[in-house]
Amino acid sequence: MDNEQPHQELVKCVLVGDTAVGKTRLICARACNKHVSLSQLLNTHVPTVWAIDQYRIYKDVLERSWEIVDGVNVSLRLWDTFGDHDKDRRFAYGRSDVVLLCFSIANPVSLRHCRAKWYPEIRKFCPDTPVILVGCKNDLRYMYRDETYLSYFGDRSPFVRAARKSDLVMPDEARAVAKELGVAYYETSVFTYFGVNEVFENAIRAALIARREHRFWMTNLKRVQRPLLQAPFRPPKPPPPEVTVITGSHTKDMLNMFNSQCYTDLVLIVGTIRFSVHRFMLASSSNAFHRLLTMDISDLGARSSSESSMVSSTFGESTTADFNEDTECLIRADQNARNPNRMWEQLKRRSSYQALPTVEPKKDLYRELHHPVFQSIRIFQIENGKHSYTQTQTIVSVSKLITPQAMQQCLKFIYTGAIDRECLDLQEIRQAAEFLELPQLMVLLSNTQANQSFMNDETLQHYSTCMKQNLEKYCVQNGIFGDITFELDDGHMKAHRAMLVARCDVMKAMLNGDFREAHANLIVLPGVTEYTFHKLLCYLYTDEVPPISADKCLNLLELANRLCLPRLLNLVECRVIEDLTRMSQNETSEAVEHCLRLLEPVKLHNAHQLAEWCMSYLCVNYNSICKLSPRSLKSLHPDNQDYLREHRWPPVWYLKDYDYYQRCMNELNRELNNGKKDCTADDKGCLCFSGGKSKRSAAAAKSTLQTAITASSDHQDVVSTSLFQSNANSVNQLDPEHDGADL
Repeated sequence: MDNEQPHQELVKCVLVGDTAVGKTRLICARACNKHVSLSQLLNTHVPTVWAIDQYRIYKDVLERSWEIVDGVNVSLRLWDTFGDHDKDRRFAYGRSDVVLLCFSIANPVSLRHCRAKWYPEIRKFCPDTPVILVGCKNDLRYMYRDETYLSYFGDRSPFVRAARKSDLVMPDEARAVAKELGVAYYETSVFTYFGVNEVFENAIRAALIARREHRFWMTNLKRVQRPLLQAPFRPPKPPPPEVTVITGSHTKDMLNMFNSQCYTDLVLIVGTIRFSVHRFMLASSSNAFHRLLTMDISDLGARSSSESSMVSSTFGESTTADFNEDTECLIRADQNARNPNRMWEQLKRRSSYQALPTVEPKKDLYRELHHPVFQSIRIFQIENGKHSYTQTQTIVSVSKLITPQAMQQCLKFIYTGAIDRECLDLQEIRQAAEFLELPQLMVLLSNTQANQSFMNDETLQHYSTCMKQNLEKYCVQNGIFGDITFELDDGHMKAHRAMLVARCDVMKAMLNGDFREAHANLIVLPGVTEYTFHKLLCYLYTDEVPPISADKCLNLLELANRLCLPRLLNLVECRVIEDLTRMSQNETSEAVEHCLRLLEPVKLHNAHQLAEWCMSYLCVNYNSICKLSPRSLKSLHPDNQDYLREHRWPPVWYLKDYDYYQRCMNELNRELNNGKKDCTADDKGCLCFSGGKSKRSAAAAKSTLQTAITASSDHQDVVSTSLFQSNANSVNQLDPEHDGADL
């Protein structure tokens, strides 16, 4: 009583219950006013003796003990007790104003002990003290299957186990015990901080009302209300499952395509070095190569397949010295030869430089260029001897302004977006990048020379974005320089063998093996549409997938699974989830219908993450499914139906608790209306005896109901329509749309 002041009340609150039900944690949460993390709850222990003399030792704990309840200044003193039944607790019960009888919601035995052992002990020492039954740890009703929660029990002793569903005490079970004992019932959670302040405020009200009955002359206690009805605890929405995407190997695949020189259709002759590359890659990366390779030379410089045209078109006038002496003598001796076949056979047999095709060309187009870098270009058709299909081959002669070493690094940058770190002559490479119109490479080299390599990440990202956009524009949409055609259900699309082989192992086995498709320029893909194949090519060329509609994703998932492309599966899952999220923002059942339709088929195509997401979304919207799509729900596999009923949100126990809460509020409302009628009837009588007790009782009932409605309205905020949105206060929200939900 040392800190009691005039017009202020001191309330002693004693907490009793079994060991490890959460009594001390509840006192800590109220006295320290701090939220506790899950790791702190499970890895630390607060002894019972913590509460002894806390109000005398710590000033901040004493200051937080003061509270104003219904206009009354109260100092709340919390007393903790041991959970052992054999110990003597009469010192704690002495002069107590209210007793909190605690049990753990995850331990039904502790609830039975409340009825069989603790309540008789309380009535033995405190026959007239108000008692409140408190269920602690109510967060375990939904946390018992949380992976983070379960992970703390993996390495512990087998004697310490996590809570199970069979161990949980439901609100109606605890309320039945409270009704049997004739006490009020509240629930708390130190983890979510639900009901912590509420239970102590109502405990103070119960103590002050009991004190008012013995001290009826105290005017400051006349406005104290009865303990308020607690709004039910609604668990937060389960978070959506995370979708992981396998790390891509696009850069590695491009490097392998560059080094393997498979299905190349362009030869760059730089000095004595030949670089076999792919036209579609160079045309997509460099404006200079794009103009060169796409210009029409059919009407300019076309020649017959004579020996002079072969030599000049292949090597140019300035590259004669690149041959060895025997070949040069052969060329000079046969310049005026009349037999082109003989000339061709001799060149094939004796030339030390194998830039010429291995078979005689069918058509030869040649043009000399007036360009500082490109000297000449030659285009001809050849027959692929291995796979027996026609291929277009292009040969471009490059001037001595670009060295072979610089060209090597430029080509590597085009394919992979990087250059060798061992390069010494950066100025030479920069000059080549300027001639070939590679601005990102120029910026990269400039930053390196200026010791600003930290800026190269942004440059490489910009180049990667531009390159992928050009590949999608020129190669996927326009099919530029395509050497293979796919016949689909609703049209045809071109592609490049080199890219297909480099990016897909199934395509590599099909096009390089002994299958029929390896010898054909036209491949039939039954059951595949242009929409689906376009998304596939976008992934193969750019390692990305454009937006996908949820109603058209099954065909693409099937194709990705058939071609063994797990990263494509993950990307498609992400795109479909984005589309479903967009649908869920509308006030329609479109997203629910799509999830019901996709749930089971996507599992057949190994899209397990998408199936998990759809299942989670259906669990959250289970009540809507029961109202709008009961037939679709019944058409699911029985195992899926059982899972949805088991993991539905809000759960059944909450709906039952909310229904009980609504009935209680309606009863309070009827009491208020009856109080108004009685008050009106009394006003019609004699003025000497009217308006006294009846008015005060009606006003008290009205004040109680308004306070209860105000407290409950804080929990009835409308849930945001955004998908899976949850915050710290969502555990207390009530959703009016679930009032009449199917149980």
